[in-house]
Amino acid sequence: MIEKSRVSLQAVKYLALDEADRMLDMGFEPQVRKIVQKMKMPPPGRRQTMLFSATFPTEIQRLASDFLSNYIFLAAGKVGSSTDLIVQKVEFVPDTDKKDHLLNLLHAQHSNQMDAKLALTLIFVETKRGADTLERWLVRSGIPSIAIHGDKMQFERERALKSFKSGQTPVLVATDVAARGLDVPNVAHVINFDLPRNIDDYVHRIGRTGRAGKSGLATAFFNDKNVPLAKDLVELMQGANQEIPNWLSEYAETCYSSDGARTSRYVGSKFGGYDYRSVSFHSGSGNYSSQFADTEDATHYAVSASAFTYGAPFAAGCYGPSEMDSFPAASYR
Repeated sequence: MIEKSRVSLQAVKYLALDEADRMLDMGFEPQVRKIVQKMKMPPPGRRQTMLFSATFPTEIQRLASDFLSNYIFLAAGKVGSSTDLIVQKVEFVPDTDKKDHLLNLLHAQHSNQMDAKLALTLIFVETKRGADTLERWLVRSGIPSIAIHGDKMQFERERALKSFKSGQTPVLVATDVAARGLDVPNVAHVINFDLPRNIDDYVHRIGRTGRAGKSGLATAFFNDKNVPLAKDLVELMQGANQEIPNWLSEYAETCYSSDGARTSRYVGSKFGGYDYRSVSFHSGSGNYSSQFADTEDATHYAVSASAFTYGAPFAAGCYGPSEMDSFPAASYR
């Protein structure tokens, strides 16, 4: 529509990208760059740009900076981490025992829970085939379930989500297609049947519960093939004040992180999120601003994390230019 001159971007005042890290990291960068830089959209300084995500790796921040001008980096909580509203449990389960362990977990949950329609369970698996296989097995085992993944048609995805949200099928088996952007208020339990390969995906997955101030439970099935994730997982759980099994700590001490390095991902103050340009923290207040931002503006925009209400456990935002003061406390999703 833009290329056919049916839609013009010349009057755009506000540009907002949700899940900005994934948009730039998963092959969409050329399209985003073309729309923002080559379709006559007003440049940074003449438009307000807002990028949202619960994770902002350094390399993605560098890409994002091309679309921003003298921006302010705001973090609520620990960027790339999880909230202590979510109780995280990690259980050692060999692949051969996963299905039986899952079934026992679901039966125990059902017997101890109130109305199942008010307490939904989201199960993450690694592959599309695995999602379909696990869904069929759960249904045969008497657990009302439905699957969602990238090979499903749009109407099938919508039908699955409608059935899940209503509680008709209180168990949803999903790949990472449901790890971001899925906002279902009554998800009480997220189960990582298959753990992801990196900690960022784990953060987004468990962020489907514990939303909007509610508590939630996240259970992960861990075994020997997940050892590269152990170090990052322990650091994440420590940051959220979670109970860490001794055996998991031992794995973390003897292995490299999933990034192939032995250094900690989470550095900085109690906020934990950091601006790759190098940040200056205001001790004791929980506020910080970039040393590259104008001093007066940076002081003006330093805000408390409690001023923001986010749908995800924690989120970071890159904002620019200096019209920031026209935006009150933001509500994410």
